[in-house]
Formats: sequence, C-alpha cells, structure tokens
Amino acid sequence: MSSTTSEHSRAGEESPPQPAGIVERLVRDDVDRKRFLKMAGTAGAASFGAFVLAACGSSTKTSSSTTTAASTATSTTASAMTGDIAILNYALTLEYLEREFYAKVVASGLFSGKVGSLIKEFGSQEATHVEALKGAVSKMGGTPAANPNGKFPITSATQVAGLAYTVENLGAAAYLGQAGNIQSPEVLATALAIHSVEARHAATLGTLVKKSLTPDGPFAKPDDM
Repeated sequence: MSSTTSEHSRAGEESPPQPAGIVERLVRDDVDRKRFLKMAGTAGAASFGAFVLAACGSSTKTSSSTTTAASTATSTTASAMTGDIAILNYALTLEYLEREFYAKVVASGLFSGKVGSLIKEFGSQEATHVEALKGAVSKMGGTPAANPNGKFPITSATQVAGLAYTVENLGAAAYLGQAGNIQSPEVLATALAIHSVEARHAATLGTLVKKSLTPDGPFAKPDDM
C-alpha cells in the first residue's frame, strides 16, 4: 500500500508543469506585473503602448534553425499584433463615444454639486482612456481608429443618468468580450485595467439611478463586437 502511494507521489512530482494562461501568467509573473505598473504610472498616455513581445531561443542551435525560428517568431508576432490592434481600435471607438457623451453631459449643465463633479471625473477618465488606446495602437505600428462622432439624446438629468448607466455597462461588457481574444499579455493588462474602471463607473451610476450594481448576477456577461 505504501509502495503504491509512493509511486503515485513520484508520478505527481515528475509530471511536467502545465502552461499557464495569460491571466494566470500576469498574476504569477512578477516581471510582467511590475512592467505594467511602471507603464501605468508614467505621465505619457502613449506609454501604455510600450509593449514588449519577446522571442526566446537557444544559443546552441545551428544558424539555419535559428533563422527558421526567428522567421516563425516574426510571423507569429505580426499576426498577434494585427489581431490586438483591431481589438484596441474597437475599444478606442467605444472610448471615443464615452468621452463625447460625458463632454455633452457636462456641457448641458444638468448636474451640479457632487454628482456634477462625479460626471466630470468620469468624463476625464474616459478621455484618458482614449489617449492611452491611441498611443497603444500607434506604438504597435497601427493607425488609430477615427472618431465616429456619436450623437446622444440629452434631455433630462434622469434620462441622462440612466443612459450613462447603460453606456458604462456596455463598455465593461465589451472589454470582457474581447479578453479571451487578446494575444499580448501587456495589451490584456491594459484592457483589464480599463475594464475595471468601466465596471466601477457602472456600479456607481447604478447607485445613483437605483438600479442593480450587478445586473447580470454573479457572473458578468460579455458582448461581442
């Protein structure tokens, strides 16, 4: 009996480690985490786009195999950047609309006092998201999406607060919907950081309009493009 237990124990110890997913890597990898925090703390919004895609190889390989590996890595990186750029531009389009929405709400003068200050703060944060995402797209070699210049009905404080609640929940769901499609850990870290803020905006507005802070229950529902 003890022999069988010992064999199972050795088998478990000798099992190769399973590859970690991107989210797990961000949690475990202190280097990735520190690098993201350093980028997030810099003054320039473009710093969010300072993504590093590293290709690892062995110095003992022959020159021909090294060339082949480098070529494959370059192709893979190009593919990843193309997909991530599209997702960043999708997020940028949403942030353009949110920034414009809040700007129009502030200009309307419908809110004052603490609520008015809160609306201005949310608008400022959405504007920062826009600049961060534009910088990220440019740093990755892409062209930032154009501002769609959306139109929003601004009629009353009650109507606007309800619309803001809907818009913020949509933003959070949109980021959640793309999380599994992002290939770069750094892009994912940026998306998750913004997603968290969108969700907090939505929860705060939910309190204001007396609606559920978690409209989808214990698990948020993602939206696709």
